[in-house]
Amino acid sequence: MIQVKEFLDTDSSHAEIRANQFLAGLTDEQVINVCYGSTMKSVFNGAEVQRSAILVVYKSGETNPNK
Repeated sequence: MIQVKEFLDTDSSHAEIRANQFLAGLTDEQVINVCYGSTMKSVFNGAEVQRSAILVVYKSGETNPNK
């Protein structure tokens, strides 16, 4: 089954670290695509911080029960 997993930056966690940890558990054959994007978020003092989003498209070992 093809699945998508999303990783987002938060105030206490970075998307890159969590995505790399997840990818380490997959084989090369399971990884279909990795997409990256970023946005700017305003914070309380008017400054902006960058927030990253990473999508991992991968093949899981599960089969589709609806087939």
